[in-house]
Amino acid sequence: MLLKIRPSRRVHRFSKTRHYQSKLFVWLVPLLAILLWLGYKEIKSYFVQPQVIFVLGGEPLREQFAAKFARQHPNIPIWVSGGTPEGYAKRVFTKAGINWNRVHLDYQAVDTVTNFTTVVERFQAKGINNVYLITSDDHMLRARIIGEVVFGSRGITIKPVSVNTGRSPESVEKSVRDGARAVVWWATGYTGATIARKLKQPKN
Repeated sequence: MLLKIRPSRRVHRFSKTRHYQSKLFVWLVPLLAILLWLGYKEIKSYFVQPQVIFVLGGEPLREQFAAKFARQHPNIPIWVSGGTPEGYAKRVFTKAGINWNRVHLDYQAVDTVTNFTTVVERFQAKGINNVYLITSDDHMLRARIIGEVVFGSRGITIKPVSVNTGRSPESVEKSVRDGARAVVWWATGYTGATIARKLKQPKN
C-alpha cells in the first residue's frame, strides 16, 4: 500500500525548510565576516607588544590565571574590569608574588560591553595602544568582537589570551547581539545598558 502525501503537506514542509535555510543564512553571513575579520586581527596581534594585561571579571578563575600570567610579564600593569571584591583579588595577586601596585581594579562595568567602554578612554589617555585580553575560552569570541569595535575605535590592538575551562562556546547570538551593541556605542556613545537605564527614568 502506497502512502500518499497531500500536496498541501509537501508545500508546508518545503516552506518550513526554506524558512530554516533563510534563518541559517542570516546568522552565517555575519558570522563568517566576523571570523575573517578576527583572523586578520589575530595575525596583526602577533606583531605588537602589549602594554597592559586587561582581565575581564566574571569568575575568579580568570584572575587566578591572570596572576600567573603576570609573573611571566613582570613589567606591565594589570587592569581587572568587573572582577572579584578587592580583598579576594589582593590575596590572589599577592599570593602569586605580584606587586599590588601593578594591579588596577575597576568596578564600573555591568556586562561585557561595559567592560570595554568604561576603560577605553582612560587607556587612550595613558597612551596604551596594545593590550593582552584575558577571559575564559568560551567567552573569548564575544569579548574579542566587542573589544575590536570599542578598543579598535581608539586604535588599541588586542592580543587574546584564553583561560581554558573545558566548557562549550557561547551561542553565536550572544556574540552578534553584543557586537551590535558595541557598534551602537561607537556610533552614539551609548551602550545597551545605558539606554535601558535612561528608558526607565521617569519623565518630568
